[in-house]
Amino acid sequence: MIEYIVAENPDARLIRRAADILKNNGLVVIPTDTSWSIICSIASKDGIARLKSFVDKGRDRPLTVMCSSISQIAELSHIDSSAFRLIKRLTPGPYVFILPSTNRLAKDFGLKRAEIGVRIPGHRVPFDIIEALGMPLLSLTAKHSMIKKNLPEPEFPEELLFSGGWELEDLEGVDLILDPGEENERLMGTVLDLRSGEAEVLRMGAGPYP
Repeated sequence: MIEYIVAENPDARLIRRAADILKNNGLVVIPTDTSWSIICSIASKDGIARLKSFVDKGRDRPLTVMCSSISQIAELSHIDSSAFRLIKRLTPGPYVFILPSTNRLAKDFGLKRAEIGVRIPGHRVPFDIIEALGMPLLSLTAKHSMIKKNLPEPEFPEELLFSGGWELEDLEGVDLILDPGEENERLMGTVLDLRSGEAEVLRMGAGPYP
């Protein structure tokens, strides 16, 4: 189901509705500062299982956790001083940071990997949902290949992304689409691996670096 939302000033009732859906193991599709994302609550095992059903075979990167602050990131990952300074400088924005995960991540949320991808999006909708939910979101970029299987590999990966919210109505298995009523940019985020103490660019996207 699509609900229309004002991106710059989201209706608090729609934000609470999205948060309630996530609390009850649901999936919500939202616009971000890069492209459309499918999200679930990081605390919902059933929601995580549903989200993973959309993951491309052979994907070797962890799913991305959306946070609203660096302090939230620090609860889930190990951040040294150089990583902290870089994240502070680049957020909020179109960046994903690969960091070593904490023991709490495996214990509380069952995400049993040594690393985690985290971001603080520069968009009100995900930020307000995180605040309403009271915890981070697990997210996955929505792609045309989730609807149409065996699509040929595009010349540019951005071609697999969606523009308008109406395109996502055929995406089976989601409970709510929050649509700002205008086309979203089809952008890939910049992915920076910070695990070694220095930033390694794994993918150059919308966020400039260095």
